[in-house]
Amino acid sequence: MSLPAPPSPEPGPFLTVHTALVLMMATFIGLVVGGLTFLSGGPIAGAILAGLTASGASILALRTLIR
Repeated sequence: MSLPAPPSPEPGPFLTVHTALVLMMATFIGLVVGGLTFLSGGPIAGAILAGLTASGASILALRTLIR
């Protein structure tokens, strides 16, 4: 007679709270920068590039600032 297998441990969260907060704040910053760029008279493509650049740069900064 064999013993039943022990229950498998619960998998960790998909995203930690820290990662979710950093990505949410970076998305918000990118949307604000993109929106302001568009409202200042820039083309849509330039606003999208500005927003994506701001999001990427803010991830690097927010990752170290939020601990």
